[in-house]
Amino acid sequence: MIDLRTDTVTRPTEAMLESMREATLGDDSRDGDETVGSLESLAAALMGKEAGAFMPSGTMTNLVAVLTHTQRGGEVLLESGSHILSSELGGITAVAGAFYKGIPGKRGAMDIDTLKEAIRPATRNNFGTALVCMETTHNRAGGSVLPVAHMQSVYDLAAENGVPVHTDGARIFNAAVALGVEAKAIARHTDSVGFCVSKGLSAPVGSLLCGEADFVTRARHFRKMLGGGMRQAGVIAAAGIVALEQMVDRLADDHRAARGLAEALAGLSGLRIDASRVQSNMVRIDLEHRDARPLAATLARRGVRVSTPGPRRLRIVTHRHVTSEDIPLVVDAFRWALDQSA
Repeated sequence: MIDLRTDTVTRPTEAMLESMREATLGDDSRDGDETVGSLESLAAALMGKEAGAFMPSGTMTNLVAVLTHTQRGGEVLLESGSHILSSELGGITAVAGAFYKGIPGKRGAMDIDTLKEAIRPATRNNFGTALVCMETTHNRAGGSVLPVAHMQSVYDLAAENGVPVHTDGARIFNAAVALGVEAKAIARHTDSVGFCVSKGLSAPVGSLLCGEADFVTRARHFRKMLGGGMRQAGVIAAAGIVALEQMVDRLADDHRAARGLAEALAGLSGLRIDASRVQSNMVRIDLEHRDARPLAATLARRGVRVSTPGPRRLRIVTHRHVTSEDIPLVVDAFRWALDQSA
């Protein structure tokens, strides 16, 4: 089975497994754990921030960031197709108690003029804008990468209005590799940033929230509130350290695989793919005359799994378990599935 649904299916490397066996077993929720502390310090340094906090998931990382910045009040502005709005079950409102407004965007980048109009101060009748959020790479925009100049424009606009910025950087290292810059060059244009070690970086679990020291101290209280206070977390933090030290540069291989798949699949009738827009490890496939779920089920019978983010849309995500030898197999499976559903 070639699993292209997501890069969270990656398995830990032998080096990660070895580090997990040797990890410290302190109680991170009580006295702290040495391995967790090392991971948090490494993450903060890579993001160019003062501190970091280790959390179980990217969804919790985003929710904690919203809680910490907004203190359960105010309006959050974010791109209308963002993961926080589309895939995190409304925690921004149900748990964080914040209002939100989706800003239209192009390939995940919010329209700056619309954002400027949407930012508002607090009055007697509203809380005002409490937070602006960005996302890179952008999931629903097919893994698109926000240009650094765009992020700077958003950050500067928010700063002019005294509004903090959080970036959902679940795949920020994919963005950095695609742009040919260090991750801190991206993170400098945001007050807080969250990223995962459990996707293309191949660690089994975990995300980091980074920002100023005072912000992270407050964030730890909300992490505890949400049940994110972990005990012997050094076991999983150890794999995260290996992920950050050894797995970032190889993300370029995933990007090349995604582009190669997009170019090969673009030649099949019934699929609409713009291979020139593939920037990271995701490929968006629009279907001309077929429904996505039946086609995905047919592909699975041929040994290829894909996700269905829309009624006539498929998504494939490459990762380190997808090799160059897999590409012709995937193309053959698509050709067969398209013939079967004709």
